[in-house]
Amino acid sequence: MSDHIYKSLEITGSSEKSMEDAIERAIAKASKTLHNMRWFEVTDVRGHLIDNKIDHYQVTMKIGFTLD
Repeated sequence: MSDHIYKSLEITGSSEKSMEDAIERAIAKASKTLHNMRWFEVTDVRGHLIDNKIDHYQVTMKIGFTLD
């Protein structure tokens, strides 16, 4: 088994649709500039309310990627 060395970066995604959509959108955006992404870990979930209703979700996560 080869050694795995990772760097992690914290990002926050948002979506009016769902927490899952916020995660997917953040990963899709990060993939445009990060390479070799291997894992993600959700570290925080929060949302924004307007008139006592959910307006949008915010999901903060760590993205792990291997170094070149």
